[in-house]
Amino acid sequence: MIYPIHVYGSPVLHKVSAPVTQFDDELAKLVEDMYETCAAAPGVGLAAPQIGKDMSMFVWMYDDHDGPPRGVAINPTLLIYPVDTLPVDDGDYEGCLSFPGYNFRVRRSPYALLRAQNEKGEWYELEAEGWFARILQHEFDHIKGRMYTDRLTGDDAVEVAQIIKEEGWGVPGLYWMPGEDELYEGEYDDEYDDEYDDEYEGEYDGELYDDPDSHEGHTGKKDN
Repeated sequence: MIYPIHVYGSPVLHKVSAPVTQFDDELAKLVEDMYETCAAAPGVGLAAPQIGKDMSMFVWMYDDHDGPPRGVAINPTLLIYPVDTLPVDDGDYEGCLSFPGYNFRVRRSPYALLRAQNEKGEWYELEAEGWFARILQHEFDHIKGRMYTDRLTGDDAVEVAQIIKEEGWGVPGLYWMPGEDELYEGEYDDEYDDEYDDEYEGEYDGELYDDPDSHEGHTGKKDN
């Protein structure tokens, strides 16, 4: 089943998601539906709030890394290394299925450590670098009630406010249907991935933040 994707302004996108407590066939079906919706969009990640579910969980679908090409993170925590203060560049573009059709740049940590449950309730840990780490941080923001555009400052923040006004977003009840609507075109340049991964290749030493919301940054090309 493909779900409609809620657009900026839907209340569920702007609140901390509720913990998942029931691990059953219904949850397993929802996970499969989220994979299907993510693929249809298309995107590399999808959080439950984006389909109107007040649940602390997200999926990813991204195979350009050494870990699993897809997975679900339920009741996750995320540890990251500090975000550098260098100016954003073209390797920092992101997008969002809930802010469709627009891309902005944001600095993210090059490394993340995910701890979460799968659809069976089993706990696991997963390390991520480069674009995969970016995807996890983006999706984790969603279940904390934060859109990536909320991280923007300066001219980008002004532009976002203008877009919301012009598109008529920022109010409840707006959504689009993957595979049917032409609201979003998920195109991006693969070389951005390579540039980001090359820049942050290798081992990482230093302090981990236990709350990615604590760092400041811009946001912006892959859509999650």
